[in-house]
Amino acid sequence: MAPVQVRGTVLTVRRVDAYVAMTVVAPAIATRFRPGQFIAVAVGGPQSSMLARRSFSVHDVRPDHGGTVEFVFGPREPGTQWLADCRSRDVLDVVGPLGRPFPVPRDPVSCLLLGVGTASAPLFSLAARLGGRGCGTDFLLGGESADRVFGALTARRTGRSAVIVTADGSMGSRGSVTDMLPTVLQQARTDVIYASAPLPVLRSVCALARRYSLPVQALVPESAMTCGTGLCAGCVLPVAAGDGITRMARACTEGPVFRGEKVRWDDVGTIPFDAVGAPGWKPRQGAADAPARSGGRSDAS
Repeated sequence: MAPVQVRGTVLTVRRVDAYVAMTVVAPAIATRFRPGQFIAVAVGGPQSSMLARRSFSVHDVRPDHGGTVEFVFGPREPGTQWLADCRSRDVLDVVGPLGRPFPVPRDPVSCLLLGVGTASAPLFSLAARLGGRGCGTDFLLGGESADRVFGALTARRTGRSAVIVTADGSMGSRGSVTDMLPTVLQQARTDVIYASAPLPVLRSVCALARRYSLPVQALVPESAMTCGTGLCAGCVLPVAAGDGITRMARACTEGPVFRGEKVRWDDVGTIPFDAVGAPGWKPRQGAADAPARSGGRSDAS
């Protein structure tokens, strides 16, 4: 369904370790939402010079509890700091749900949900949806330190297994999620990986998954997005479509979820010479210049 622009009332603002979790009453967004989609929030107030919205993955929605939407963020710049200072009953201008959701398997399979920091937030609504399809879910969560791992308690309570990794060893094992990934894949007998993490981590996860011939559904983090609607083209990345031709796809509209094997991770931040529109690019014989696509989907309904 098409996204909507609403004025949502802040219900709660709470600290979750190093992060802030904000719940907004937005029933029109809650009823349209699918796991993996995101929202874009205006910041600074009506007189602010901060024109760009801030994009956030959705952690949880409750259509049957007044239509609430919860998102999680770290106050790291003036816009998100302004949001962190909001209080209950403040009103926010919110657009959503935006982007393409996670596809879910038609048949029960074993799913590994991998996340780092606040990027883990969208994995929990996904886990509930996968559980409704009869899929088993295992979690692999990471962060720089214990206060920067999001959702560890929920993962341990709801997943078949939950492995936690921190760079400083303050929670779980010391290291990174990519260090633990081969072990977890073998122990969980994973059929598909759902990953939501910074771009370098997604790159490494997809490279490791290729060794095991496992598909990856990769969610590009909202920090890479500016407008959230595709207008600024600030979040483009090279994606090979089903016809084998590379096109520059916008993470906020063609994504944020992509088939991991289709993204040319080594070329992110550049325009590959063989991408459509690149200097010197020539169309392949008989190939049509179709719009960018992220590849086939299992079932995103």
